[in-house]
Order: sequence, then C-alpha cells, then structure tokens
Amino acid sequence: MSVLGNILWIVLGGLIVSLLYILGGLLMCITIIGIPFGIKIIQLGLLALFPFGKEVSSSPADGCLTTIFNVLWIIYGWWEIALVHAVLGLLFCITVIGIPFGLQHFKLARYSLFPFGCMISQ
Repeated sequence: MSVLGNILWIVLGGLIVSLLYILGGLLMCITIIGIPFGIKIIQLGLLALFPFGKEVSSSPADGCLTTIFNVLWIIYGWWEIALVHAVLGLLFCITVIGIPFGLQHFKLARYSLFPFGCMISQ
C-alpha cells in the first residue's frame, strides 16, 4: 500500500512540493545561521517526497536549544507551511478516496509546525 500511495503522491503533486522544499532548504543553507533551518526544510522535503510508510515522532531527550529553534521557526513564519498542510489535509479528508492523502498532509503539518526535536522513522 505504501508503494502505491507514494507513487500516486508523487504523480499528484508531491514531487513539485518536495523539490520546492529542497530548493528552499538549500537557499537557507547559504548563511551559517540558516543551516539548521535549511536542514530541517530539506528533511521536510524528503518526507514530502515519500510520506507513506514513514512516521514522525518526538525524541525524548529534547534540550532548550530545540525549544529556542522551534520558537524562531514559528516567529520567522514557517508556521504557514503547517497551516497549508492542515488545510489541504481537511480538504482531502472530505472524500473517502482522499483520506490517505489527507492523513499524510496532517503528518507533514505536525512535522512542519515543530520540526526541531522530531524524528522521522520508517
């Protein structure tokens, strides 16, 4: 199921979204200060490329640096990514066929709201 879901995801726009995330992450990595944020955006892009079969979990050993980075993430406007994925998740969940895609958007919204301190596992 995850292979078929990933193929449909890529064909229906996941490739474009993933490439835009990766491009944005590479642009963030130009400055030294933006490197941690760029790495998280690239990880979000890789998750957006193949979201089926992957889980997002929070790591138990979070420090104060992850909290500071998450606050900076929200202040600088990256919360809009989570809002877009949440709205798309709601729109996809209207139909029965779109529910799996809506759930993947909710997963991306969770990861894109507080990316620091989260781990992506298979």
